[in-house]
This record gives sequence, C-alpha cells and structure tokens, in this order.
Amino acid sequence: MQDSKYTFIDLFSGCGGLSLGFEMAGYKSLLAIDNWQDALDTYKHNNPDARTLCGDLSKINPEDIKREYNIDRVSVIIGGPPCQGFSIAGKRIIDDERNKLYKSFVSFVRCFMPDAFVMENVPNILSIGDGVVKESIIKDFSDLGYNVNYKILLASDYGVPQNRRRAVFVGLRNGEYSFPTPTTTTPITTKEALSDLPDNSVADGEAYPLPAQSVYQQMMRKGVETLHNHQATIHTEQTTRIISMVPDGGNYKDLPKELQQTRNVHIAWSRLNSKKPSITIDTGHRHHFHYTYNRVPTVRESARIQSFPDSFVFTHSKTSQYKQVGNAVPPLMAKAIAEQLLPNHK
Repeated sequence: MQDSKYTFIDLFSGCGGLSLGFEMAGYKSLLAIDNWQDALDTYKHNNPDARTLCGDLSKINPEDIKREYNIDRVSVIIGGPPCQGFSIAGKRIIDDERNKLYKSFVSFVRCFMPDAFVMENVPNILSIGDGVVKESIIKDFSDLGYNVNYKILLASDYGVPQNRRRAVFVGLRNGEYSFPTPTTTTPITTKEALSDLPDNSVADGEAYPLPAQSVYQQMMRKGVETLHNHQATIHTEQTTRIISMVPDGGNYKDLPKELQQTRNVHIAWSRLNSKKPSITIDTGHRHHFHYTYNRVPTVRESARIQSFPDSFVFTHSKTSQYKQVGNAVPPLMAKAIAEQLLPNHK
C-alpha cells in the first residue's frame, strides 16, 4: 500500500476503524488526528508507518498541518466529528461557536480540497431540528464545490455481524457518489462471528484453542496464529445468576418480576441472539451479554462484532479497549464505502 495513489487524512480517527476500511480498499493513510492518545497508540500499533497527531481539532490549523506534514494533495478526507456539538441556534451550524469540531472538518476540506470527503455520524443527525443540521451540512460543502449525498447505512448489509446504523455524507468534486449496494443477502450472525472463541480467558499471544467454524471466522483469522484481547470479565455471583436465567436473544422481560428492575435501563440483561447479527455494541457499559456464556463479550468478541480482523490488536487497559472498539466505525462497512469511491479517482 506504500505507493498507493489514493490517500486519506482521518480526522477524529479513534483507533482506526474507518482508516482500516479505506486501507483494505487500497488507500494509504497520510495522517490520523484524534484527541485521545490511547486510541492513537492502538492506531500506530497496527500501522507502524502511519503518522498520528494527538490534539484538539478545534484548535488545529489545517494550513499548519499542510506545511508541517508536507501534504500537498490528498484524495479523501474522512472522519466523524462528535455529534454532541451540533447546535441549531442559527440557520447554519457552521456559524455557531458550539460546532467547533464540525467546523474544523469543513476547514480541513476547504484547505486541502480533496477529490472527496466522507463524514459519518449518528443517524439522528439527519432529523435534528427538522433537518436543519442536514441541510446546513449539505450547504457548507456545496459552497466549497462538492456534490453531496447522504444515506443511513446498516452495517449488517456489508458483512458486519451487527445491526449498527450510521449516517454517512459523501461529497465529490466531480461526479455523483452512489452508495454501495449491500454485499451480503444473508446477514452474518453472532454465532458465526464468535463460536470459535472460548468462555474462558486466553492470554495474549496464545494459540487459538478452537478451530474456525465459519467462513467469517476464517476471514477474521486470516494470517493470524494467535489470539489477543480475549480476557473474560468475572462478574459477581448475583450478575452471573441473573444472566443465566435469560435465554439466547432474551432480555430483562425474561426475568422474574422482582429482578426486572435490578438495572434501570431498558437494554439491561440483554443476551445477544445467536441466530441474528448483534445489536449495536456500546463502549463497555456491560448491559449486553454473550448468547451462551454468562458474561459480557470480551474485547476480541466485541471487535469481531465490529468486523476488526484478529490481526488488529488493541492496546492499553481493558476499559480503554472496550471504548476504542465501541467508538469505531466497522471496517467492513468503511471498506464498502471506500471501494465505491475508487472509480471517481481514476
């Protein structure tokens, strides 16, 4: 990939799910910027040649980046500005001080004028303020000369064993972007994703205790002989007892009445359904349990659900790893988005 003519800068990169998908499609990372060093350490661990920068994007001047990193041209700018900032105080979100991080994404696109940009976010960004935010995003990039399309994508349509939805905006300077058609007609189930990973912990770097049992598992294990990030959580006796009462795919409604309110969130005590893609995994809040085992998924199981290959190793504490995985864009979905861009660069 070193000599790839297709390049990208990843803003708000996290540990690199979006980047990994673009790399799978044949792009090369020129720079990844995020304000969380743990995530960037994982990014760098998995891509030693990559350049990373830890900093607050609302305070970073893209002209300085252009000069300091000697980046003349970039094919695509990708990333997902945190959605908490989106304010609709005015007609245009770019003019509101609270939208600094979104504004920084726009300023990077204005500075580098890439062939394309890809911006992902939570699905309700399309409906905030009766669509004011969506229309404002389209206007901000249209004013820079981009043809902008948007769509809510479902990760399980692209080989990811998870029903995660993301809103994606894509802008092209030339031509019109067509979103990728689903790559799979039969979604990958959680069992197909996880059944080769044992209930007990496996020390980092040990051999797989079980052989691959599905095509998806073979793909995840490709080129890898050892397992990482599979440390099982030991729950309290009460938690283990309660979850043991919940069937595959069940939730708190399957518990005796007196136990239903032991956690005050409607997603509490949910078991993954072995016959379906996973529900959207979170950043480690511990409400979703394995479809068979009486514990939350390990970091590696969560990474499988996000479609990170087993060769992608997460660094830092287990709490940090869960957050890195949960915040990421599923790489296989990112790959489908990236591959659709390629013809527009030729």
